[in-house]
Amino acid sequence: MTASIAPPPAEQVADDVRRALAEDLGGGDVTAQLLPDTAESAYLLCKEDAVVCGRPWFDACHRALDPDMSIDWRVAEGDRVGKGTVLALLQGRTRALVSAERASLNFLQTLSGTATATAAYVAAVEGTRARILDTRKTIPGLRLAQKYAVRVGGGVNHRIGLFDAVMLKENHVRVAGSITAAIRAARAMHPTLPLIVEVETIAQLEEALREGCDRILIDDFDAAMRREAVRIARSAPFNGTIPLEVSGGVDMTTLRAIAEDGVDFISIGGLTKHVRAIDLSLKLGPPPASA
Repeated sequence: MTASIAPPPAEQVADDVRRALAEDLGGGDVTAQLLPDTAESAYLLCKEDAVVCGRPWFDACHRALDPDMSIDWRVAEGDRVGKGTVLALLQGRTRALVSAERASLNFLQTLSGTATATAAYVAAVEGTRARILDTRKTIPGLRLAQKYAVRVGGGVNHRIGLFDAVMLKENHVRVAGSITAAIRAARAMHPTLPLIVEVETIAQLEEALREGCDRILIDDFDAAMRREAVRIARSAPFNGTIPLEVSGGVDMTTLRAIAEDGVDFISIGGLTKHVRAIDLSLKLGPPPASA
């Protein structure tokens, strides 16, 4: 794993794994009971190109059922791998291997899917100033895991929840009466928290720039409005001190043009919402000689 990416808290991983195994095993794996509980080997195969993410959850699933399970990883967290790569070799009790298989793969394939998608978006904006942000559009109960996967893929976390940043959106501004009133109320109540303001017009953008905040979200601006927003934010007296974020209408067909307009951040809900799991298999026995 890239040295700058902190590993997930052990208690978070353990809690996720407890819930996953309870959901899958219930009172016990009735099919695994048909197998002799002898020592067995297995290998983990990646069946498509991917960025590997989720090793801590995979390991915890298997060791929850067999504390002596040996897992010899051939790749690091965050590595890019090709189709046909053997990711790890396992050695442990047969029943534990097959009982932990689905839960462990569910974590690894889902988080690798998020990391792989994020890496593709990050690569698409390479050479621009734009950085890729996630959103709160996550799988319920797996937000911290998915946001970790975004970081492994080279992206940046927007905010974790509703508690660690103030984000003024259309409804907040409407109730407050104006951008200025909403910003002042937020600063008065939460002076130490980051303040992000969503604007819908150039006039609102200028109001937010004058009043001051930590980031401005230009929501669903067309290309001409977006370029004008960048020009204004970079010009005196603002001089680029408040970064601009784009949200809405972003996919691989529009991403590069948006980044080249000079925005600082692009948030993409699909990183964690439109998850396509990576195709993985856990197979008993030794890996093929060619692997």
